[in-house]
Amino acid sequence: MAEVLSQSQIDALLSAVRSGEKDVEKTEDTQPEKKYRKYDFSSPRKFTKDRIKMLGGIFENYTRVISSRLNAILRMNCEIEVESIEEQRYYEFSNALTEGDVLAMASAQILSKEEEEEVPVMFYLSTATALSMMDRMMGGEGDLDDELASDYSYTDLELRMYEDLVEDLIRVLGGSWENYIGIQFQYTRTEVNPTLVQVLGLDETVVIVDLKLQFVSGDGQMRICLPGTVLTNVFAELGRDVPGRKAAGEDKSEEIFDKLRDSSLEVVAQLGDTRLSLSDVYHLNVGDVVDLGRSKDSPIYLEIGGYQWFAGRIGTHKKNMAVKIEEVCYQADQRSE
Repeated sequence: MAEVLSQSQIDALLSAVRSGEKDVEKTEDTQPEKKYRKYDFSSPRKFTKDRIKMLGGIFENYTRVISSRLNAILRMNCEIEVESIEEQRYYEFSNALTEGDVLAMASAQILSKEEEEEVPVMFYLSTATALSMMDRMMGGEGDLDDELASDYSYTDLELRMYEDLVEDLIRVLGGSWENYIGIQFQYTRTEVNPTLVQVLGLDETVVIVDLKLQFVSGDGQMRICLPGTVLTNVFAELGRDVPGRKAAGEDKSEEIFDKLRDSSLEVVAQLGDTRLSLSDVYHLNVGDVVDLGRSKDSPIYLEIGGYQWFAGRIGTHKKNMAVKIEEVCYQADQRSE
């Protein structure tokens, strides 16, 4: 709660402002404005935060695997971490590519499905990072060239080494998914100058995974573009019920219902209530009438467990007293009346 100023404090503050000793504009809050990420309602997000978080765990495992493999291939320390995982449009991925870049394509095969996904998964390794790895594989120091031209073109030998390197990185990606689903990734082809290749529609939904590679000589970048159609099919398979699990659930529920069928419940039909003195109760005899304050056509409530569940009319059935149910009290407030 804000502090309440006294009248003397208010007068002192006003006099200070008039005399110029206190600048009102400078007393305003100078804290930086909190920035919020813009949300495009015309193209809502296709995957929930839980799905993106699951992908984060998968690629955390993937970074640990390829980190150890690159350490062995390059004979140098390489640390890899997931920098970001974001759902975007494909044009945000393609616009970042240049004419000299090389894009590796991979097929994604869900083992529980016979058909193969036609839309490829795309792997991008920055040119400077790829050349540094190749130099290290050929016995060099593996220094990153910060002054590399943006239109640099790979030679035939470099393309061959690039394909072998990326193919090994793609092959081990499926192992990171095995805790969730059986899926196999396989290298298919390499696209030189990917700006001229229309792999997906520009407005297609994709999930872009940014990996940061840290070498002794500097930092590198690797990006993986997962098409939305591939992830949709993967999550659809994850959402399906396992037949064995479903059957076990049905057997369990049937067992519960069997026990409930054999249980007994006390059903009370209350005609009404009244209050009598102890002397009146003591002098009651056969044939006496007790006034309950209700007519014979008034509804009768059936109570189960102390709550009113049904309302009906009193009558007879095969010469026995009975209650005909006319209404079910679905609402909780009706049951407590």
